[in-house]
Amino acid sequence: MNELIERFTPQPPAEPPAEKIRCDACPVMCYIAEGRTGACDRYGNVGGRIVRSDPVVILDHAVAGGQPLVAFDNRENWSGNPVNAGRRFVSAIGSGTTYPDYKPAPFIVSQQVEGVDLVTVVTEGIFSYCGVKIKIDTDRHLGPEQATVRAGGEAVGHVTTAEYGSQMLSLGGVHHLTGGSKPEGRVTCETLLALVNKQAVELTIDGGETVVVQAGRPPVIGGRAEERMRVGCGSAAIGMFAAQWRGLVDEVVVVDDHITGVVSEHQAGKVLGWEDTGIKIIGRRSTPGRYFRVSEPGLGWGGTAISDPLQILGDWNPKKGARPGLSILMVSTTGEQFAYYELDDSLKPVGKPFPERLRKSVELIEDNCEPALCSVLFVGGAGGSLRAGVTENPVNLTRSVHRLETFVTCGGAPVYVWPGGGITLMVDVTRLPDNAFGYVPTPALVAPIEFTLRRDHYERLGGYASEIRSVEDVLAHGGEYLNPRSEQAAPAGNEWPPLTVLRSRPG
Repeated sequence: MNELIERFTPQPPAEPPAEKIRCDACPVMCYIAEGRTGACDRYGNVGGRIVRSDPVVILDHAVAGGQPLVAFDNRENWSGNPVNAGRRFVSAIGSGTTYPDYKPAPFIVSQQVEGVDLVTVVTEGIFSYCGVKIKIDTDRHLGPEQATVRAGGEAVGHVTTAEYGSQMLSLGGVHHLTGGSKPEGRVTCETLLALVNKQAVELTIDGGETVVVQAGRPPVIGGRAEERMRVGCGSAAIGMFAAQWRGLVDEVVVVDDHITGVVSEHQAGKVLGWEDTGIKIIGRRSTPGRYFRVSEPGLGWGGTAISDPLQILGDWNPKKGARPGLSILMVSTTGEQFAYYELDDSLKPVGKPFPERLRKSVELIEDNCEPALCSVLFVGGAGGSLRAGVTENPVNLTRSVHRLETFVTCGGAPVYVWPGGGITLMVDVTRLPDNAFGYVPTPALVAPIEFTLRRDHYERLGGYASEIRSVEDVLAHGGEYLNPRSEQAAPAGNEWPPLTVLRSRPG
């Protein structure tokens, strides 16, 4: 009975649902309820306003010496000096976006440096045309050139040309982000975001290996962490260390997938007066003492597929110096693999205990090898829409950048700007603060980008002079998206501002 009474008793009207507001910070244009964030987790509805959820990162630069300073509001280790000698750089990390691109950049900041009035224009750019170039320090064979690189089973890039001592991958790009299936675009975006934010990612290469890549860390190839980058090819190693081996051993072979070196035939050996040994290398002879294609590439000695270096030796020729007791050192280009042999009465190499007299020379190879690391470089094209947040005539900014009158940074880190049209930039992600990159689910990456130039030059470019604010005003009042600020010491080695900007004269 009570249930029936309750059922038919008029109830007060329910509270109306909280009104959702539309976010215009990217093309997705999410409707966001109070207290929630959009699909990107970067913008939320706080009190009926769109707020950037991450803080604006402000970097402190030392005036001299390149040493980072304690943030100005941290008194714990204060020396008593009332003057903050740091240059505060309002980075684009957490700043917000120019999208939709009819409006000026979120922050256009002015400050005096060495008597020069500089302007820094900052924004978080939405990059569909972007990717990463990965340099993996290893001789190990990862996969054939042009082989597809996959993450989570989806194609995210390809193997490109190997460079000296390193294997190279090219990941991302607009065709993987938006030109394939939805899963391909989503996984590509997730992979790129993890890599540029210095996180570990497992990649598989068609017809090749599985490799774990993380910026600034050794690669893990087929479950094994690399330790060293090779000192050089086999020929280069012969040139560098032939004098160390003279008088200690009769023959040295440095095994390498690219160029295997043989000291008795090599120019370095001939200059030192090395005697012929009658050695025969199974491979394609390039020049004396230098051999290509001694093996297929792989995970073995010197990036070859061999585990037994004797596989690359043919019959020894007694007419050219081969004799019983002749000693042979075989070593890889990193010094990780080495073995010692002597010819028996039938001129067959027989393994012997490794002699102490040669150990120092092998250790010298190891000592000259640099640590194996993964380098991750973000590459993106700053398009016309992003440039419109800097000036009403975007081509003027492009010309200024290529004349070196405008200095481009990414999260405070210096970038390399490719020659030719547009502003195509490349930056080492290890030089940015952690978690400097974001994403939008279009899918695309969001990268911080800053343009620094003289104020008089900025005004001549047709910049938004009425939007220029001081650093102090930014610190006091923030920006359009009401997000808090975070102050960090600038990473050591990131110069700002550069002398080229301080000394430039508008043309």
